[in-house]
Amino acid sequence: MKTDMEYRRLGKSGLKVSALSFGSWVTFSNQLKEKDALEIMSYAYDNGVNFFDNAEIYANGESEIIMGKILKKTGWGRDTYIVSSKVFWGGELPTQIGLSRKHIMDGCHAALKRLQVDYLDLFFCHRPDQETPIEETVRAMDVLIRQGKVLYWGTSEWEAKQITEAYEVAAKYNLTPPTMEQPEYNMFNRSKIEMDYLPLFKKYGLGTTTWSPLASGLLTGKYNHGFPSNSRVYVEGYEWLREQFESEETIRKIVVVKKLESIAKKVGISLAQLSLGWCLKNPNVSTIILGASQKSQLKENLATLDIMDRITDKIVKEINDKL
Repeated sequence: MKTDMEYRRLGKSGLKVSALSFGSWVTFSNQLKEKDALEIMSYAYDNGVNFFDNAEIYANGESEIIMGKILKKTGWGRDTYIVSSKVFWGGELPTQIGLSRKHIMDGCHAALKRLQVDYLDLFFCHRPDQETPIEETVRAMDVLIRQGKVLYWGTSEWEAKQITEAYEVAAKYNLTPPTMEQPEYNMFNRSKIEMDYLPLFKKYGLGTTTWSPLASGLLTGKYNHGFPSNSRVYVEGYEWLREQFESEETIRKIVVVKKLESIAKKVGISLAQLSLGWCLKNPNVSTIILGASQKSQLKENLATLDIMDRITDKIVKEINDKL
């Protein structure tokens, strides 16, 4: 059954992004090779997903290479999808890291080559760079946009004060301001979207491409009784995630997750759908980036759009009271 996708404006821009999008962090290369990645990406696209998220650091560039091969193989019209990359961690040398004009230029060109596209729809500054003036970063992004290599630029996990400075620099020098921010947003991580960025939504029309809506799987309930053998906590290079999940704080969160499960059961949906629906209810969320290692997971997550009527304001209040 095909899901009826919802499309939302990316902030105040005219770009329409699918409310649920698909990202390759952790999964591509680490958990999914090209054949399986092709199947999942194709399923997402066939069900209305039009935004595919990536970054130079994901699997050290291999994630973008896999996605590029898939985009080439499917032959999808370039005017039918949105693809992103992020720049910050390009390597270990001084010129391969951060948000200097040089690394932004090099990072963009490398991403274009790996993804096999002529331009990036969205290009994110993956983290703030304390050693590079924000003016230099804004100017570099403006050059890429004027060259047609990037259509919209944004930030990821920047503080509201830093994003505000980027807008002010852009206004002062007649440069292109950021369009979107990519923050983590889920029931356990709410402050940036619900408090810090509120002035940015109102004053500048900032868009958001939120990530980790299921708190790295915690909000699916699958960790309530330990770690499944196919969990991402066993992926090489993500040992930090297992340490985080074994912390006292996470143990406390699992108690909350068990309470949320009863709400999901009451309305007749999965906990994952309840968690995604809760995020979608926030009007300042332009799109939620899904990360799935199995087609069945993606199918369940996309079906959230079909049950949004069950997540009423009363249910949202009930959820918030448990958090």
